[in-house]
Amino acid sequence: MNKVALIIGAGDATGGAVARRFAREGYTTCVTRRSLDKLQPLLEQIRAEGGTAHGFASDARKEEEVVALVEQIESTLGPIEVLVFNIGANAPSSILEESARKYFKIWEMACFSGFLNGREVAKRMVQRDGDGLKGTIIFTGATASLRGGANFAAFSGAKMALRALAQSMARELGPRGIHVAHVVIDGAIDTAFIRDNFPERYALKAEDGILNPEHIADTYWMLHRQPRDAWTHEMDLRPYMEKF
Repeated sequence: MNKVALIIGAGDATGGAVARRFAREGYTTCVTRRSLDKLQPLLEQIRAEGGTAHGFASDARKEEEVVALVEQIESTLGPIEVLVFNIGANAPSSILEESARKYFKIWEMACFSGFLNGREVAKRMVQRDGDGLKGTIIFTGATASLRGGANFAAFSGAKMALRALAQSMARELGPRGIHVAHVVIDGAIDTAFIRDNFPERYALKAEDGILNPEHIADTYWMLHRQPRDAWTHEMDLRPYMEKF
């Protein structure tokens, strides 16, 4: 059975680039979104490049679906060696207008689902034979992981909680051979959303002023390949012109 990289939230930018990167390295890539139809272009691209990819329609907030997903992959495709949690859920709103339902949904998507997927995969990883690296778990963070901005109360609360989850998991699981990393993406990413909604910001692409998803994916691959005597837990990625 082949080694597997599971990418939760394999969208058109970072998640898709990470999936393609690991596929090029010989991993069976398993990618998820709530809609299987939206995964088809990514699956076709990976296969056209000679990689192996499987798509799954899965709601990362539903415990029973996450448990079933991990069991299906582990029993039919191979051991999950890499988990990348990449769900965003960025939906700004004034605290004066934020609804309880939306606040809770953002927390479910950006934090709770990270807990569910991280827990289920970690339970499998700790059972691997040997004393070396048993797996890598990477959580995608954001500027909001570090500070709460105006109109981002829900997103910041969820992303900060995800960061705390990553820290707790790293401290518990690192000594057991599991590399847990948290990557703060501090800046706009080259996506259709930025292109269509923030054209002035997108114009900075010509000056390397927004993040290239392929370069983010290269960093994720580097984290997975780090020797355990020099593991990185947290790092930040931003364009050279981004203020911080």
